[in-house]
Amino acid sequence: MTGTWQLLRLVLRRDRVLLPLWAVILGLLPALYVSSFRELFPTTKDLQVYADLSRANAGFVGLYGPLDGASLGEIVAWRSGFLPVVVGLFSLLTVIRHTRANEEAGRTDLLGAGVTGRHAGLAAALAATLGANALLALVIASTLLAQGMPAPGSVLLALQYALAGAVFAGVGAVAAQAGQTARTARFLAVGGLATAYVLRLAGDVSALGNSSLAWLSWLSPVGWLHRTFPYGQNAWWPALLALALTAVLLAAAAVLQARRDVGAGLLAPRLGPATAAPSLRGPLGLAWRLHRGVLAGWVLGFALLGLVFGGVAQSVAALTTDNAGLARVFERMGGASAISDSFLASVLGLMGIFAAAFAVQAALRARDEEETGHAELVLATRTGRLRWLGSHVLFAGAGPAAALLAGGLTCGLMAGDAGGVLAGAAVQVPAAATLGAVAVLMIGALPRQAPAAWGVVAACFLLMLAGAVLGLDQWVLDLSPFTHTPHLPGGEARATPLVALSLVAVLLATAGVAAFRRRDVPAG
Repeated sequence: MTGTWQLLRLVLRRDRVLLPLWAVILGLLPALYVSSFRELFPTTKDLQVYADLSRANAGFVGLYGPLDGASLGEIVAWRSGFLPVVVGLFSLLTVIRHTRANEEAGRTDLLGAGVTGRHAGLAAALAATLGANALLALVIASTLLAQGMPAPGSVLLALQYALAGAVFAGVGAVAAQAGQTARTARFLAVGGLATAYVLRLAGDVSALGNSSLAWLSWLSPVGWLHRTFPYGQNAWWPALLALALTAVLLAAAAVLQARRDVGAGLLAPRLGPATAAPSLRGPLGLAWRLHRGVLAGWVLGFALLGLVFGGVAQSVAALTTDNAGLARVFERMGGASAISDSFLASVLGLMGIFAAAFAVQAALRARDEEETGHAELVLATRTGRLRWLGSHVLFAGAGPAAALLAGGLTCGLMAGDAGGVLAGAAVQVPAAATLGAVAVLMIGALPRQAPAAWGVVAACFLLMLAGAVLGLDQWVLDLSPFTHTPHLPGGEARATPLVALSLVAVLLATAGVAAFRRRDVPAG
């Protein structure tokens, strides 16, 4: 463990903006939900009506988890049910960034040549991530207490977030030992997170029917944390399960790291065939081979996400069918139809952010190929730089568009408005392509800083999630391309911002390709 403190300072230096940013902004959201629900449901009767209908609604339960009570705190904790998943995602990505990604880039070998212990890097990454989650918990608890919420529930809700981050930091640590590349580690860790969420979703929705699969929720750490029921039962023992799992995962990561070589992974890369297929004779065929698995996963994931979001949107109108009181509440918000359209526009914007992450991932694959030396081998043939980089840029643009259209189609079919929702998904494409083009520009002009493109995606996500409720100035919100996309369905379809965003994306990508043609390959 020698050198852990020095490496921790390095981690905090590298993430000095991103870690506090997501910890503070996500930490403010539950308190903002308190203010929002107090305004929307001013009486105990309004809260009871909303709770009774929501806890029996498969769409809402699938998205947010089970609702046990009808108090303001219980509804706020339930409405925050998806946020621990977001915290888990940030945590696992942070751990992998400072462990396996360092190892893949050769920085671990350099640091290991000094006075540093074998586990120092892993310990530093985990300490920084767990510290950020502790800061997140502190912000949540203090802001909820400032809103006058009961102390036990506030502390338990804060602990729920922190433990979600801790569990999936452990998942990220184990994945970093298993995969030989950062890309493989991220795939394994995000797959674990998605599996935990789907198990929780399937078990909770089954509990509304015959309960034949309700036990699946108990296989998921997300399900455990939801069953703490802050402000209601205040059940602490499921949190102990998450704490125990965290300890097991961290211990497993340490043991696995001690038993493997630096630079190696537990999952050895598969050997390819001795003779390449004819389709690999050109850069486009090679790019298809490199991107096809990720593309298929993203398209399938978006299609499934669309089914969930579409089911929830369909449920909004159903909430008012048999309840005049709740219908009057929705009327104050613009009517059930307006609420449904607003929800769909919001989730399509969220899907647009996810598509932007896909675009950045696809673009940065070119940088990965350069850093590993594969690009140099390809460019040593008659393949030109423009054709090689252009093949990756093609998938960075077309892949997110295909994923968005798949998600928009399934969401629209479930919501009963296939055309409107598909249009709402389509207008997100230029914004997602703009962030992908930022990554291309970074690859060409500032290759060593290219991973900073993820920070741009994170900033846009945080602006979308909390920018308006935090009262940020409009010029700050306008920094995100997603602020300029038409709000469909329900809003006005305007071509001007879409054309402008498309031009910006083309100009950024063109500048990136031009810069790439003029610099050394590889650039270290």
